[in-house]
Amino acid sequence: MASSGPAAPTNLTVTREQSRDVAVPFAGAGYGGYGTAKSSRELSLALLWRVLVEWRWLILAAIGIGLAGAVLVTLLTPLKYRSVATIELTPPEIEVISGEGSKGGRQTSAMRDVNFIGTQLGLLNSQALAERVAQDLNLASNPKVVGKGTDRTQNTKIAASVVQSGTKVKLRPQSQLVDISFTARDPQLASVIVNGITDAYVSTNLERRYASSSYAREFLQRQIVNTRRELEKSERQLTAYAQQEGLITTGSSDTGGDTNSLTGSTLVALNNALGATQAKRIAAEQRYREAVLGGATTEGSANAAPLRAQIAALDAEYQQKLQTFRPEYPEMVALRARIDALRASVTSETRTANSDRVGSLRQEYQAAQGEENRLRAQVAGLSSSVLDQRGRRIQYTILQRDVDTNRSLYDALLQRYKEIGVASGIGTAVASVVDRGPVPSGAFSPNLYLNLAIGAGLGFILGMLAAIALEFINDTIKTPDDVRDKMQLPFLGGIPNAKLAKPIDELKDPLSPVTEAYLSTATALQFVAEGGAPKTLLMTSTRPAEGKSTSAWALAQSFTRLGKTVLLIDADMRRPAFVTGKDEVGLSHVLTNGSSLSEHVLQTEVEGLWIMPAGTVPPSPPELIASARFASLLADAAATFDHVVIDGPPILGLADSPLLSTMVQATLMVVESGRTRTRAVVEAQNRLRTAGAHVIGAILTRYQAQASYGYGYGYGYGQNKDQYRYVADSNDKKRRIMLTTKNGD
Repeated sequence: MASSGPAAPTNLTVTREQSRDVAVPFAGAGYGGYGTAKSSRELSLALLWRVLVEWRWLILAAIGIGLAGAVLVTLLTPLKYRSVATIELTPPEIEVISGEGSKGGRQTSAMRDVNFIGTQLGLLNSQALAERVAQDLNLASNPKVVGKGTDRTQNTKIAASVVQSGTKVKLRPQSQLVDISFTARDPQLASVIVNGITDAYVSTNLERRYASSSYAREFLQRQIVNTRRELEKSERQLTAYAQQEGLITTGSSDTGGDTNSLTGSTLVALNNALGATQAKRIAAEQRYREAVLGGATTEGSANAAPLRAQIAALDAEYQQKLQTFRPEYPEMVALRARIDALRASVTSETRTANSDRVGSLRQEYQAAQGEENRLRAQVAGLSSSVLDQRGRRIQYTILQRDVDTNRSLYDALLQRYKEIGVASGIGTAVASVVDRGPVPSGAFSPNLYLNLAIGAGLGFILGMLAAIALEFINDTIKTPDDVRDKMQLPFLGGIPNAKLAKPIDELKDPLSPVTEAYLSTATALQFVAEGGAPKTLLMTSTRPAEGKSTSAWALAQSFTRLGKTVLLIDADMRRPAFVTGKDEVGLSHVLTNGSSLSEHVLQTEVEGLWIMPAGTVPPSPPELIASARFASLLADAAATFDHVVIDGPPILGLADSPLLSTMVQATLMVVESGRTRTRAVVEAQNRLRTAGAHVIGAILTRYQAQASYGYGYGYGYGQNKDQYRYVADSNDKKRRIMLTTKNGD
C-alpha cells in the first residue's frame, strides 16, 4: 500500500448479520454459465431427498398420525375369523357327441381350459349355491346370521347374501386346487359355512351330472328311433328303384359305379378280350408285312439247302482253278455255267417257298382282324347300354348314399347309447374335497402389523405430498441448482451456519467449516476471469441480513491467506456494519473533506487486511458514491492493494449498490439459502444488469448441504490441533490402510 502506513491494528466489531447456531459442515464451489438449464421446479431424486431432509419433522408427524390412526382403526374393528377349505377341480370325461379322433367314444376336456376353470370359480360364488347352503344349514333360523327376523323367506335371502358376500374363492397357481374361504365373527360359524359350501358344490355337480346323463339317454333314444325309421325308409326306396329300373349290381361294395352292374361287368370282359385280340391282330399284320416286303431275300424252303451247298463247292473249285486257267478256258466256262444253273434252281425253289409262307401269314392276319371287328362291334353295343344305364343309376347312387348315411348315424347313436347307459349310474364329480375347513384358532382381522404398515405408508405419502407442496409454495433460493437455473449465475460457494453465536469469532479459527467454505469461495474467484480474482469486488445482497457483511470480511480475510493485501471498504453508509471506535475515520469523511486514502485506512489484527469504515452517516449516500471523488478513491485503492472488497448495501429499494456496481470490476451476490425469494432475487439482478453491472456469481449463506444432496464433510481435530482431517462418515477408521515399512515400524 502507500508509503504513509496506516494506524496500528484495530479491533473490529460486526454489529449485524450474525449467523444462526446451526452447523452443517460443507465447503465447495461450482461453476455454470448463463445458459438455461433444467428447471429446479421439476421433481427429481435430489429434490425429493432435500424435501425429505428439510421437512423431516412434518413427514414424521404425518407418519405418527398414520400410526395412531392405524391403532385406532384396529381397536375399533370387530374381530373376524376365517376358515379355509380346499377342493380339486376335475374336468368331465364323457361328452354326448364324440369327435372322430376320440378313442372308444370318449373325449377328455382340456385341463388347462380357462373357460372351464372360470366357470367353476363363478359357480362357487354364485347366488344359487349360496341359497342352497343357506337352506342346507338352516341359516335362516340362526340369529348370528340373520338377526331376529321372523320372515322365513326374507331370512333365507339375507342368509344367502351373507354366505355369498363372505365367500372368497382363489385358484392356486399352476394347479387345479381351489381355496374357498369364509369370514365370520364366530369361528364355529366360519368353519360350518365353508364346509357347507364345499359339500353343496360337490352335490350340485353330481346332481347336474346325473341329470345331464339322463337327459342324454332320453335324447339318444328318440334320435335312435327316428334314425332307424329313416334307415328303413331309405333302404326300401333303394330296393324299389333298383327293381323298377332293372339294375343289377355285383361286388360287395355298393359304390354305384358302372362296373358293379351286370352290363358293366360284361363290357369290361369284352373290352379286355378286344384288347387281347387287337394285340394278336397287330402281331399277325406285322409278320405278314415283313414276309411281303422281304421277297427273295428270305432263305426259302429246306429243298434249296443242298443246292446252296453244291454252289459253294463249285464256287470254291472255280476260284482254285482260276489261279491256273483263264476264265475263257473251256473247262472254266463249263464250270461257270454249271454254277449259274444251280443258282437259278435255288432262286426258283426260294420263290416257291416264300409264296406259300406269305399266303399262310395273310390268312392268319385276316382271321385276327375279323375277330377284332366282331369284338369291337359287341363293345360298341354294350357301351351304349352302359351309358344309358349310367343315367338311370344317378338316382340309385343318391338313394344308396342316404342308406349309408343313415346306417352310420344309427350305428354311432346306438354305440353312444350303450356307453351312456353304462356310465349313467356312476356320476363322476367335477370336484372333490381335499381339505375341509377347520375351526380358526385365532382372529384373521384386524391385523395390527398390517394396519400399522398401511398407516405408516399413508402417513409418509401424505407427509411427502404436503412437504412437496410447501416446497413449491416456498419459492426461494436453496441449492446450487437454484442459483444456476433461477438466477442464471455461477455458484461460487456454499457457506454453512456458524457454530458460534458470532460468525466473526468462528472466522478466527482457520480450521472451522465456515473459514474453509469462504477460503474455497476465494479460490473459486481466482478462476472467474483470465487475470484471476477481480481487483475490485462489490459484495451485495437482495435484502438485509443475508450475511453480506460477514461474507465481505471473510472473503477479504481469505484473500490474505492466499498471500494478498486486501482493503475492505464499508460502503453501506446508511447502516454501517464495521465499528472501529474512531468516528472521524471513514469513507464519508474521505468523500467530503478531500482527505487522503492512507488517513482513513486502518490495519486490522489480520495480517495483510486493512479496512476503511463507513464513517459518519451522511445525509445522501448515493450522491457521494456517484461523485468523481469516489471513483478516484477506488482507483487509488486498487493501485495500492492487491484486492479491494466493498461491502455494499442491499439492492432492493436503494440506489447505492447499482451505483457501486458500475464502478467495480465485478459484483458478487450473497443469497441466504431458503429465505430469499426467487422473485426478489431476479428483480435485484435486473436492477444490477440495467445499471451495467458485471455479476460474476453468487454464494449461498446458511447453506445446508446435507438437506440438498444428502452428503457433506465433517471437519475436526485429532489429539492436537495440528492433526487436522476431514471425516466423511462414522466408519472413517475402516478406510485406513495399515502398512509395514522396511525397518519394521
